Amino acid sequence: MEYGMYNEIMEQPISLKRTIESEKEHLEQISEEYSKFDKIYLIGCGSSISTCYTIKDAIKTISTIDIDVQTGYEFVDNQYLEKDSNVGVILTSQSGETSDTLSALRKAKENNIKTVAITNEKDSSMAKEADEAVITLGGTELAILGTKTYVTQLFALYIIFFKMVKSERAEHVLEQLYTVPDLIEKLINSTEEKSKKIAEENKDVDLFYCMGSGLNFGLAYKLAMTMFMEGSLKHACPIYSGEFRHGLIERVEEGVTVVFLRSGDQPDEVTDRAIKFCENLKVNNIVFDLQEYSDIDPLLTPFVLIIPLEWFIYHLSIFNGEDPGSTRHIGKIRY
Repeated sequence: MEYGMYNEIMEQPISLKRTIESEKEHLEQISEEYSKFDKIYLIGCGSSISTCYTIKDAIKTISTIDIDVQTGYEFVDNQYLEKDSNVGVILTSQSGETSDTLSALRKAKENNIKTVAITNEKDSSMAKEADEAVITLGGTELAILGTKTYVTQLFALYIIFFKMVKSERAEHVLEQLYTVPDLIEKLINSTEEKSKKIAEENKDVDLFYCMGSGLNFGLAYKLAMTMFMEGSLKHACPIYSGEFRHGLIERVEEGVTVVFLRSGDQPDEVTDRAIKFCENLKVNNIVFDLQEYSDIDPLLTPFVLIIPLEWFIYHLSIFNGEDPGSTRHIGKIRY
């Protein structure tokens, strides 16, 4: 049986290509404008905030751009703003109707702060109310995991922020960024069987710890929060690799499962130490390593690892009798 998520996985390359064709110049213009702000707030929830975490951690390794990532209600309830201050806000949402993110947008507008919404729905409230809207052309998504939304949102954020950084590394990343749609297409076709095997081997695991260093934490957050818990209805917890020795180290033992995300660059030193420690205790380590899939710049790792992770979650759900990407409560219950 073919589920809706399957088609959404397959449509990621064309969604990226359409978004690039439609929004590239617009994103570069936004980059130029936002480069003049003293601080930039990135607001999102669920899968969307994971893209914000990723770009923040990627950019801080090569620049001093001041980026603050917050959830919608955190920004609304806990963030002091000065009217007309030299800051900008970028908000991310698949639907453009996420209530907490929309509330954050309205708070920024009340304080006369520049807003850009990145959304998949051109007629949404966020697209209409923000000063500018970047429309990711993935089409309405039904699977809660947000496959097309994730890669197109992340792509948009990479263009905005890496265009701000005037360095050889940033230029190199941008050059490779435009090869990502074709790379994703290859990965979709080449990684399913291996990920399906990993899913079958772990179908009876109920709790997954998800760990990554630097920019891989954003992907670990998405993996735990929206892929395992929302998508395949498994318990999961995202952890920065640097925090392994402050908590999880006392819980790992034979029978515990940890998913590690690796880029193979310097920030992974702490990840590698955690992997080795877990191996010695016969922990069930599942390692998704960039170097097994591509030789692309490590700063682009999430675009690569997301594909085998999507196949993993897709088949894990099926092995447990679930419809991948379906939900029990999200969108049905308001609180």
